[in-house]
Amino acid sequence: MPLSPLDFDSVFTDASPYVWRVLGRLGVDRADLGDMCQEVFVVVHRRLGDYDGRVPVRSWIYGICVRTASDYRRRAHRRHERLLARLPEPSAPALQHQEVELGQARAQLKEVLDALDAPKREVFVLYELEELPMSEIARVLDCPLQTAYSRLHAARRAVTDAFRAVRPEKETV
Repeated sequence: MPLSPLDFDSVFTDASPYVWRVLGRLGVDRADLGDMCQEVFVVVHRRLGDYDGRVPVRSWIYGICVRTASDYRRRAHRRHERLLARLPEPSAPALQHQEVELGQARAQLKEVLDALDAPKREVFVLYELEELPMSEIARVLDCPLQTAYSRLHAARRAVTDAFRAVRPEKETV
């Protein structure tokens, strides 16, 4: 087994916030994010020596995140456990109207992403939120480039439709 030029500690330090964000966007509940991040880095640690550099480290780790989140969503406890959809609102009023709207938009986006099927969610998260190039996304997800674009288009349409349903555009008179 060839030695990897990557040091696990530096990979962990650099990628931890990214892994946390991606897992949350791929449907891992907030309460389980720490455990799922740990599972991702156990795999990274175990397979770091096999990393060959054909894809960027971030894309390689994203592939591990996708599989970990997929396994997480299939687990039996996830199908039977019912968590509160939202925590009770804090008693202190919001200081700025924009912060409230931004929080609502984030919550709505999370709900929409949770409702998307995994292939569309993965492409949308990688392209729109993580800003990876589509050619890299297709390679990581092991699908043709046009399929990745098709999934992105369908995901964008679902997100746009969901936001329009809540905030319809004002009609001009």
